[in-house]
Amino acid sequence: MDKGLTLDRVAIFRNGTPLVAFDRHIAPGEVVSVMGPSGIGKSTLLSVVTGTLPPAFTFTGRILLDGRDVTHTAPHRRMVGILFQDDLLFPHLSVGANLAFGLRPGGSPAERRDRIAKALVDVDLAGFENRDPGTLSGGQKARVALMRMLLADPCALLLDEAFSRLDTALRAQVRALVFARARDRALPVLMVTHDAEDAAAAGGDIVNLGM
Repeated sequence: MDKGLTLDRVAIFRNGTPLVAFDRHIAPGEVVSVMGPSGIGKSTLLSVVTGTLPPAFTFTGRILLDGRDVTHTAPHRRMVGILFQDDLLFPHLSVGANLAFGLRPGGSPAERRDRIAKALVDVDLAGFENRDPGTLSGGQKARVALMRMLLADPCALLLDEAFSRLDTALRAQVRALVFARARDRALPVLMVTHDAEDAAAAGGDIVNLGM
């Protein structure tokens, strides 16, 4: 069984017109960056992997995750994590409650609290359980969003312009953290970005769509 994420001869069509063709295996811990002009289909490619392709699009090919064919699996059962340029934290929930949302069902309340506390320590936010997300800086929000996604124990990570709203210094810091955690957990990473520095920092192959 091939560990990692495989996009097997994936071809995407918009209203019947060919848009993107992508055929690639991404090994555990590897980052593949996808670049290209706006409208070329970069984010649409990620939606094929997550199972959330908009109705105007169709595709052929298969999505394999650790050897499992998830092409027609419901999105919430695919075990694919994704980070967007917006942190998408729930404003009405505390930081701890946001992280709890990422945990799978099961375990005692004490065990769940312990996992959340350890996750916050892992991103230098120890003791932030009761904080209001609205009081956090941009970098702190990005770290909470990352840990909420990782607490769901995904088998692959997708990045959709995940660092684009951060300033230059913060961007480098958060980017390094995300890549390090992905390597630590041996997650295959598929990243969509407009920024050549993001792709260079990833250290993996770069695929330019439309070229």
